[in-house]
Amino acid sequence: MQLEDMRIFVATVDAHSFTAAANRLQLSKQFVSRRVAALEESLGARLLVRNTRKLAVTDLGYEFYARARRILAEVSDAEQAMSAQRAEPRGLLRVSVPMSFGVIHLSPLVAEFLRAHPDVRFDVELSDRIADVVGEGFDMAVRIGTLADSTLVAQKLADARMIACCSPGYKRRRRAPATPAELERHACLLYGQEGRTGWEFVVGGERQLFDVRGPLHANNGEMIRDAAAAGLGIALLPEFIVAEALASGRLVEVLQDYALSSITVYAVYPQHRQSSVTIRAFTQFLREQLAKRLGA
Repeated sequence: MQLEDMRIFVATVDAHSFTAAANRLQLSKQFVSRRVAALEESLGARLLVRNTRKLAVTDLGYEFYARARRILAEVSDAEQAMSAQRAEPRGLLRVSVPMSFGVIHLSPLVAEFLRAHPDVRFDVELSDRIADVVGEGFDMAVRIGTLADSTLVAQKLADARMIACCSPGYKRRRRAPATPAELERHACLLYGQEGRTGWEFVVGGERQLFDVRGPLHANNGEMIRDAAAAGLGIALLPEFIVAEALASGRLVEVLQDYALSSITVYAVYPQHRQSSVTIRAFTQFLREQLAKRLGA
């Protein structure tokens, strides 16, 4: 088995086709197909199922893909360690980022990072699902809020202020809650994991968790924001999602007299990627830039 065949196979799975992988690698489609077939022969296992319409990955193929990505990442790290230019970020960085945060913040920051580091390439997935960083071959992910227990390394990037808000129409119709305890009489729009566990406010100098219920729960903050702007209830969302709607008057803040908890923005990555120069550089860059943007 050749290392280059492993690279070609990983590129093929990432691209979902021989043609797209060949274009990305600047090789012929026939060469890519032959090398994947040679890899399957050397392993004695079917990794891909080919038909006229699409390319499917077998269960063994997915298992080999995850292992191959880790091996290639370690090889890349070893090459960087032996290079005289080790201090310079380089290579492909696959990142999973929440949709709203990625569009609002990461989009301009990726462009700025690429201008400063032309030897880096990004493959970014914008999605509000929780990606399997190791299993899906991501180099790192940005996570917001409470982290689940895992073997991933987590680095704090910033804190994002939370704002309780509703539409002016809802505020007139239902009257804004005077205290967090009054939220039990209101329709609350629940965002992410924090929506499932309750909303936290500071009352009398102590943090308290308040049970909330409502007609909508979603893992996308923009959906919750738009539902609040449509008058469906009160939302508790990061400031970066609602800032524009507050400025335009589509939303108004409520419970301003109670200090709200912040949610933390993290970079998470597999333990075997801790030595990656590119990951360290990008994480530090995000920490510096988000401190300016989020005021944390």
